[in-house]
Amino acid sequence: MKRLTLFRHAKSSWNDPGLPDNERPLSSRGERDAPAMTARLAARGERPDLILTSHALRATATARVIAAGLGCADEAVRIERRLYLAPLETLLHVLREQDDADQHVLVVGHNPGLTDTANRLLPTLVCDNLPTSAVVAIAVDVDRWVDLGPTACRLLYYDYPKNTVGR
Repeated sequence: MKRLTLFRHAKSSWNDPGLPDNERPLSSRGERDAPAMTARLAARGERPDLILTSHALRATATARVIAAGLGCADEAVRIERRLYLAPLETLLHVLREQDDADQHVLVVGHNPGLTDTANRLLPTLVCDNLPTSAVVAIAVDVDRWVDLGPTACRLLYYDYPKNTVGR
């Protein structure tokens, strides 16, 4: 049994319109929400073996907050450039390439790819848009990441900053 956690990067700042998209930092809301959602992950006992993140500043900043808050080693965070604004098929391809020794992989990425991935792996989820700092935790009934697909996936939980139910 594997575990996959999809985490949409925390809210980014649009204060400097001249910055390239991948260099936008977290906004004050993002700086508040990332640690708050990480605390919710910690309360659930989450501790991924690997945190894959897009190279975008807002994603790497989110990944580092998660790693620190969950007590993961710096080496647990791996920048994967293909995750930047990745569509569904690219995300699935990257996930299926992962080392089978990693039982729990957490991905920090972007929409619409993350929302599409959640909906493909969990057809009953039917989510139009994962908000920033949203988390989708998935149990994956496979021994090898290459076998990742909808028939092997079961929703464990879906959480997001404004969720007040079940906290």
